[in-house]
Amino acid sequence: MAEGQSYHLKRTVVLVGMMGSGKTAIGRALAAALDVPFVDSDAAIEEAAASTIAEIFARDGEAFFRKREAEVLKRLLSGPPGIVSTGGGAFLAEENRKAIAQMGVAVWLDADLKILWERVRHKDTRPLLRTADPQATLAAIHAERTPVYALAGLKIDVKENASIDETMRSVRDVLASRPDILEIT
Repeated sequence: MAEGQSYHLKRTVVLVGMMGSGKTAIGRALAAALDVPFVDSDAAIEEAAASTIAEIFARDGEAFFRKREAEVLKRLLSGPPGIVSTGGGAFLAEENRKAIAQMGVAVWLDADLKILWERVRHKDTRPLLRTADPQATLAAIHAERTPVYALAGLKIDVKENASIDETMRSVRDVLASRPDILEIT
């Protein structure tokens, strides 16, 4: 796609994938490139709860968090087309997958385990990695979730040395190959 083109987004794009795959960074860049709104569903949940995701997990548990996550996702899908990044577990719920398929499109940012570990290993904001062996935990989560992420409508392979802009352009180009999702105007 040539730079400087304009686009018309017809459906909300929901970025799914593992923690550290780049959903928020790519989502922000993609929204800017398409001139549409961007929302990080975890940030929307934190704002509504006036608590961090880690605090919600600790205080109310994962089941409570997942229920709020589904509510926020449905609200975001009901609005005008935009880009939504989700938490790594959002796409696991069949209810969320159905809502995304009906009202938007899921794009899986598929990053291998080595990339993910390099990106998350120094962060303490990942409640699921607060274990005795976070690298092994990440590997187990990755193995468990990959078959579910593979159900996404579209997939982008996240390259180890690709910039945010390069990965964003890969997502944009895949979306533009689907005129029912993204029209070049």
